[in-house]
Amino acid sequence: MEISEIKEKDKKINAFIAFNEKFKSEEEKLKGNLTNRGKLEGLKIGVKSNMNVSGLKITCASKTLENYVSFYDATVVERVKRSHGLIVGMTNMDEFACGSSGETSYFNPTQNPSAPGHIPGGSSSGSAAAVAAGFVDCALGSDTGGSIRNPASHCGIVGFKPTYGAVSRYGLIDLAMSLDQIGPMARDVKTAALLLEVIAGQDGKDATCLNLDKNFYAFHKNLDGNLKNLKFGYAKEFDELISDAGIKNVIHKGIDKISSAGGEIVNVSLPDLNIALPTYYLNVYVEFFSATRKLDGRRYGYKIEDVCGEEVLRRIILGKFISQKENAGRYYRKAIMARTLLKKEISEIFTNIDILLSPTVPKLPHKIGEKISDPRVMYAYDIFTVLANLAGIPAGVVPAGKIEGIPTGLQFMGKALDDQKVLNAMYGFENL
Repeated sequence: MEISEIKEKDKKINAFIAFNEKFKSEEEKLKGNLTNRGKLEGLKIGVKSNMNVSGLKITCASKTLENYVSFYDATVVERVKRSHGLIVGMTNMDEFACGSSGETSYFNPTQNPSAPGHIPGGSSSGSAAAVAAGFVDCALGSDTGGSIRNPASHCGIVGFKPTYGAVSRYGLIDLAMSLDQIGPMARDVKTAALLLEVIAGQDGKDATCLNLDKNFYAFHKNLDGNLKNLKFGYAKEFDELISDAGIKNVIHKGIDKISSAGGEIVNVSLPDLNIALPTYYLNVYVEFFSATRKLDGRRYGYKIEDVCGEEVLRRIILGKFISQKENAGRYYRKAIMARTLLKKEISEIFTNIDILLSPTVPKLPHKIGEKISDPRVMYAYDIFTVLANLAGIPAGVVPAGKIEGIPTGLQFMGKALDDQKVLNAMYGFENL
């Protein structure tokens, strides 16, 4: 699809906030280079609007930074360019990644190409929609508690959140630094694995980035879809939290397919799953409040509290309240303790299984503009995805089926640094 056609069709989808006006010249330059071809070989790529791309606006989908133009490349963007990926533009998102629907953007909501009239999910809404609409071959998203996997499920594409530290976060404006990871979104596992192979690896600019053996990062090269001899766990607690019977049916059919392909299914238990969501959000509120203190209007755009949307302001106010000395022990310290408990519980599960399966979302995407007065209803979209971020483990989503024409995905989780094993299982399921 030509860039002019993408621009025209995106008027209905709103997947992009800003386009790369140098795309055509960069494409022509690459076509003229016949000797030195990179791994991405001219693939079209979208970049979420919270990652720095030199010369393009990095708005975080907020009025706060509506006119801010980046002057450098994030490490992942630098590696995409080095591998000859072609950046189409900056994709839409929930404002400052605060949201699970794609509706909180200052630049208006993103439509779901796979379920017209419904939300695409968030916060990496534009990246998911751009892939689903065929505007790009793959895209970069960021995932704090499911922000890659949630929209991947709603839009019927593949999304992957790596082990914490496997991908550099240098150049990312993150929502919560102890939870965020950058990851790939694509129409198939092979392409997602290829993009991950390009962006992963040690980076001296990011102190949280791991320095591992080079073979660890050969995700595309080492892809193997054999499901035999793998043990897959599924917790009964997941079924108790699915609010849509159609999703439960699709997920269990997917599990049956894995079993028929030779994968062993093991029943496991997550007795403390019910505390995962409040634990996650208490951590997010505090870290987000801290991260936004630099957005005071003196250095970058406007003062965030003066111009931000309702959800962003809610998180800032709650983060400020929880951070106060008299409240820290009552809320934040308990959240840290609960996070340690959940991490231990998940770690123990992986002593008996290779992959933990789960639904991605408990319900189908609501219609755009549908009034949801209680924010906890929106937060519930993340109940199955926050576990991976709290534990720092890899997790990915593959389309599992449709309910009344609306896609939903099966989630694959593995222990820390088992990214290849998770990708292999996803690849195997995709090809059943």
